[in-house]
Order: sequence, then structure tokens, then C-alpha cells
Amino acid sequence: MKRSLLLSLACILLAFVSPLTSASPDPIADSWHADLQIPTGTLSLIFTITYDDEGNLAATMESPDQAPGQQIPISEISMIDNHLSIKIALLGASIEADWNEEIQHFSGTFTQGMNLPIVIKRGIPADKPTIEGLDGKWNSTITRNGVDLRIKSTERGTISTLDSPDTMAMNITVSDLTKDGDQISYTIKVIAGHFIGTLTSPDTIVGTWTVPGQDDVALTYTRAGATDEPVLRNRPQVPTEPFGYIAQDITYENPQAQGVTLAGTLTLPQGDGPFPAAILISGSGPQDRNETVFGHQPFLVLADYLTKQGIAVLRYDDRGVAESTGDYSAATSADFATDANAAFAYLLSRDDINHNAIGFVGHSEGGLIAPIAIQNNKQLAYMVMLAGPGTSSQQIARSQNRLMALSQGISEEDIAKSEKINSKITKAVAESTSTDDAKAKIRELLTPQAIEDLGINEMQIELLIAQNSSPWIRYFLGYDPANFLPQITIPILALNGELDIQVPAQENLEGLRNLLKDHPDATITELPRLNHMFQHATTGALGEYNDIEETFSPEAMDIIADWINKRFATEN
Repeated sequence: MKRSLLLSLACILLAFVSPLTSASPDPIADSWHADLQIPTGTLSLIFTITYDDEGNLAATMESPDQAPGQQIPISEISMIDNHLSIKIALLGASIEADWNEEIQHFSGTFTQGMNLPIVIKRGIPADKPTIEGLDGKWNSTITRNGVDLRIKSTERGTISTLDSPDTMAMNITVSDLTKDGDQISYTIKVIAGHFIGTLTSPDTIVGTWTVPGQDDVALTYTRAGATDEPVLRNRPQVPTEPFGYIAQDITYENPQAQGVTLAGTLTLPQGDGPFPAAILISGSGPQDRNETVFGHQPFLVLADYLTKQGIAVLRYDDRGVAESTGDYSAATSADFATDANAAFAYLLSRDDINHNAIGFVGHSEGGLIAPIAIQNNKQLAYMVMLAGPGTSSQQIARSQNRLMALSQGISEEDIAKSEKINSKITKAVAESTSTDDAKAKIRELLTPQAIEDLGINEMQIELLIAQNSSPWIRYFLGYDPANFLPQITIPILALNGELDIQVPAQENLEGLRNLLKDHPDATITELPRLNHMFQHATTGALGEYNDIEETFSPEAMDIIADWINKRFATEN
């Protein structure tokens, strides 16, 4: 396959974790380390286990490849009958491992949306060599895609990672980084990619990117700055005090989900009310209440705007994220729908909210969750779908993969090959009855020819199977809005950005118009020059999201506010 870019694989990002409890191998209170195989390579983890003042286990974790020196607290740890159990609540992650006395290490599974093998050994990993003269962020482009190489020297040696924003591949592990005079080289083991180049000036590296079976690509890196100096991007729409409205941090229970307490922020306009209200439902992936992603906080900006237009807004952390409890990784869209209805029930308990004017505003997957939630919520007043699905999830997956591949410069021939097998995989996963059934169906489809057409190696095969067999993806790929939207009679506003390549506007809005053709109050609109995040964009490619200063198009927010107020504005 003639691909000149890293394969687009979902990346497990270990950022901030949260303390580890009980008895274990003698001694358990010690330093431990693990090499975790993630979709983008090997991630090194260091665990420091101690006892607290009450004699219970406590621990911290460090990810030296991503945040060297930062000690991350772990939420729970127990050691029972030589079985180690760790919960990382903030990430929705966990570790289950058994002690092997003979070889003196723990062996088990790391779970965060998928199951990955993990081996935890006593001690800390060996320091990496220190490489002088390369510290900083280096920018380049492969075909149409931006690539950032980040190099930083620490007390434990020089570490390096690579980002490819257009493929949503971040913190890719860089191995074997070397500098011999002016000759620079590194390897990306997950795709057997290799770079070799020359430092032609202190801020420029010119060389060649090589992947087996693909054409070599000329690559030039330009130093952008030191890695310990974060890039401060202008975000002019982020609200600052005084806000001109009331903001309250609140919590509420989801009675349909054991152990799930949602935490969020309710913003209320000035005045007595009662006010119409919007409940914001985030897109896919674990999101905080501001839907913080790609360096932006779209829900913070949208809530600020709507509240200033007289609409109360409730936004909340997804279950298991930030201040909300629960297990995000074990949940499906149907589970998230119960979280949205719990938010609705909370607003019904307040006298300052108009109980006949509470609606859902769902972005991306949130626009899929809202129609599910409405099936068990006959009191909801309205629904706003921001890039919400109007076609089946399988169709969205096909269209999304095609547009993203084109944006990455992949040829039509290679796209056609991968489309054929990907369509079979998504259909099989949608029809599977369990995680094990999904895995078996995928393995059956991955013939030698299919593997060649997909252009993946052995490590990527296992990751593909893991990513496409979770409860969430099985539910998602089985979702069809035709089973939900035609039954909804409350007012609906559906918006799509013209340049959206994640939920392609033209076919998506056509699907919505067909499903809602008999609806008494449905407004369906394509917004020119906007991407999936409702920013004004040039191409719609994912790599643009972070670089664009605008967080949320004022025109889009104005449409949402006007549409709600025309139907439910507070009477003064």
C-alpha cells in the first residue's frame, strides 16, 4: 500500500490519574514499573507503592514518556490472595494482575476502553541516554498531515514522542532516538517506520521517512521551541469574570446506574425566572463539562453565550471523568442516555427552571444519545442536534473513514481496498452478541489478503480487534436513527458544518430530512465553512481544530439561542 502517513489508530492518553489499598508480595511497598503496549507504541509507567498512616496501601504513578516527574495519585488499590487490583477513576481505567512467585512479577490486563496486556516488575526502568542539542518541538508535514516531534531531556534521559493531529494519533512512542554528529535517526516501532536525517542547522533536520512496503518520503523538521515552554494559543471566546450571570457547581445522582454521581455547572441568567434550560451532552470519548478537546472548551463558550441570551444551561462531566463518578469505559451510549435524563430530573427539582422548557443540546455522539434518552423522557421540550447522526453509524463510519483518508493523502485505490474489509468488520461487530463474539467475527474476517489490504502488522491486528469489540463500539455500530427519530414529535433543530468530515454534512442532513419529513417542527440547516467543532475552517481536517482561534462560531450559537427563545423564552 502506498501510504506515507502513520496509520490512524485511536490513542490511549495517560494524562492525569488519580490514591492505590491492602497486603502483597514481600515487600509490596516499593517501586514498580511496566511497559504498556498501546496503539501508538510502548508506554513506560512507574508505580511507587507505600503505606499511609492507617496502614493501608497508597501509591502514585508516573508516566516518564509523557509527564516525567509528575506523580499521579491512584484512586484505589487492593491486594487479595496475590491478586492486584487498581482503579484509576479519572481515566476510567483499571489494572487487574496476578503475582507470579516464580518469575517475581505481576501479569494481567490494563483496561481503558480496550483490554491491553500489562506486566508489572519490581524496580524502575533504566535511564535513557541524554542527547544534547535536540530539545524542543519540531514541526513537519507528511503528505498533507502535520507531524510534531517533541524532544525533552530530563533527569532520566532524553524522551521523545510524536503527534499526528490529522490522524488523531497523539503521543506516539519514538524509539531509538540517536544523534551521531549531525546524523539524526529514530524509529516508530508500531508501524516499523524509520527516519534518518541530517541536522543542517541548529533548527532544521532534513531526512527521509521510510515504512516497509511504502514509498520513501522526504521530510524536513523545523524547530518550533523548547518543550518546557507550552504554546499559549489565543482563545478569545473563553469567558472571563464578571460573567453577568450566576454559575453554580452542582451534583446529582443517576438512580439507574449504581455508583454514578454526576458533577456539573448550572449557569442561570440574571432575573427571577423560571428560565428555559439546555442540557449539554458531549461527543464521543471521556469529556469534562466543558467538552475540553483540541485545546478548546466549546461547551464553556456555548453555555456562556446561551445563558447571556436568557437560557439556563447545565453541563456536566461524563461519568468517571473529572468530578463525576462511575466507570466510563464500561458504558455505552444507552448508559450515557440515562445520565442525560438524570440531569433532566435534577432540573425538574428547581423552581428557577421552567419545567416545560427543558431540552437537550447534543454534539456529535451527544446528538445520538439525546434521541435515545427521549424514548424514556416524555417531558422533554426540545432537542438540538449539533452534527448528530442522520444516517446509520455504519454509514457514518464508512464516510468518515473515506474523508479522513482523503485528507491524509491516501489513494483511491488503497481506500477502496480498506473500505471493503472495514465494511465487513463494522457489520459483523454491529451484529455481534458479546465482546468475545465480536472478536471471533473480526478474526475470521482478517484473512491474509484482508490484512494486506488494511496495511497493518501483527500488533495492529490485536489493537484493531480490541478497539472494535468493546461494549461501546458494538452498541454504536448497531445504532440507526431511523429507529428513534421518526417517533419524536418535540421541536428539533439539526445543524451540520459544511466542512465536517467526521459527520459529513450533505449525506447526514439528507438523512435527517428524510427521517423528519413529516415532523411538525424540525429545522435542518447546513452552516457554510464550519467544521465538526462548529469552527470556521479551511479544509475541515482534524489538524486544524487546535490551530483555529475560534472555539465556536457566533453564527451557530446565535441560531441555537434564537431557535430556543422563539419557542420557550421567559415572559417578562
